[in-house]
Amino acid sequence: MMQDQINDYKYSVSLVTQGEHRFYTLTMQSEVLSNTCFISNRDENPVDGFQRLLNKDRAQKIADYIDNGLGTIPTAIILSAQKEAQFEITGGGKTIKFKNHPKAFLILDGQHRVYGFSLSKTSVRVPVVIYNGLSRRDETRIFIDINTQQKPVPNELLYDIKNLAEYEDNSELLLREIFDFFHSESTSYLIGLTSPAEKSRIKISRVTFNSAFITIIKNFGDKDSFEIYEICNSYIGAFYNGLKKGNIENHITNSTVFKSIISIFPHVAQRTKDKYSNYRMDSFSEILSPLFLKLKPAKISKPGLSYKELSNYLIDCLKTDFVL
Repeated sequence: MMQDQINDYKYSVSLVTQGEHRFYTLTMQSEVLSNTCFISNRDENPVDGFQRLLNKDRAQKIADYIDNGLGTIPTAIILSAQKEAQFEITGGGKTIKFKNHPKAFLILDGQHRVYGFSLSKTSVRVPVVIYNGLSRRDETRIFIDINTQQKPVPNELLYDIKNLAEYEDNSELLLREIFDFFHSESTSYLIGLTSPAEKSRIKISRVTFNSAFITIIKNFGDKDSFEIYEICNSYIGAFYNGLKKGNIENHITNSTVFKSIISIFPHVAQRTKDKYSNYRMDSFSEILSPLFLKLKPAKISKPGLSYKELSNYLIDCLKTDFVL
């Protein structure tokens, strides 16, 4: 990069042609991006804006990631040169020149990364793609294409490989180990019903499992992952057998049903401990028996989307008449 005047930047570039469009590729300092790029969003510019509002928390995470000294974000920022840039091609097509103006470039993709770079204390070189001469229609179409043609990595896969990247925190590590026991142990009542790396309509994904179990992990104190698995497997086994009596056991993999079953575990476990001083499956079954006497099968076969509503219903079914 050269800055031959206080308000001008020069960069060496490569010209790329794809279909009807031509664009320039280069690397640019993160602070230059911060000083010369802007976004257009529907909230601030309802007439012709098309991008969503920035999420400041997300941008701060990017800044922290860069500042820790280990972060690398090789994905290109995609820009469209505006009239304020006074964009010029020089040097036989191998150099570009533009003004240092806060609205020199409209961001078509990478707005949170640019915002994160602006919050970062560290200057980094960033891959950049620049389109020149686009109409607002073309800019909007490219924005739509970027956001519909690129398929994100499923959260299920990200959870599954986090341990390989050594990115897991303690709770994620614990949840992964518990899930893996349910997925692989021959004693598991969920054997064949779990999907570690993919979303599935007929299986419990790692994302569904984690979101259910994260609410009850604190109830296990310092128990290790296998102890938690054994207790929860006995509980799930008792619940599965209760559902089986109504021929609705296959619905245990429904995310609403599964989250509801796990969310009421503390209520059932407390009663089981108070009455039997153990967490065996037969003890759980005894405590759950009033629930299955009152449970309407349609509540499980057609659970809706609110696991909290179903949880409240299950807790009501657990209640028994008080006897002195």
